[in-house]
Amino acid sequence: MSTSPQPGPDEQDAGTPVWLNDFPHTAAGEEAVTRRAFTRYLVAGSGVFAAATVGAAAWTSLRDLDDGTPQAIVELDQVPENGAHLFRYPGPHDPAVLIRLPEGELVAYSQKCTHLGCVVFYEPDETELVCPCHEGIFDAATGAAIAGPPERALPTIEVEVRDGTVWAIGVTR
Repeated sequence: MSTSPQPGPDEQDAGTPVWLNDFPHTAAGEEAVTRRAFTRYLVAGSGVFAAATVGAAAWTSLRDLDDGTPQAIVELDQVPENGAHLFRYPGPHDPAVLIRLPEGELVAYSQKCTHLGCVVFYEPDETELVCPCHEGIFDAATGAAIAGPPERALPTIEVEVRDGTVWAIGVTR
């Protein structure tokens, strides 16, 4: 049997922690941060993160969403049957797509995928809207998500025809 080379209680330095005798490795600046100070930083950091999360949630729920004002989009005869026309609505940075379905019905949607905001495009052979980022698929007639990761339908843009011109009336989210 071998005996432990650890110093007895009377051999330890009064100012040296016991663990330092077991793990005698030191690094520069290790005395600068104590466990108590580290815990304070951790708690303060968690508090700042929680406050920022609450602030972001409050800002998101209180901001006004632009539902748009009536705006002329395109002449009806310029949109082919089973074709699409791209436009911006309700703002200049909001891509949207107007689709004339094979039955002649007009529908319009925001082009931002409800999964991560990639731009969707109309696939006339399948009469679907496709998000190329994660292969999300939306029904062109309703805007409902039918495949892939998106779970919510695309925001619908209400349209009507006035004197041969297609108008966007507002956004339904």
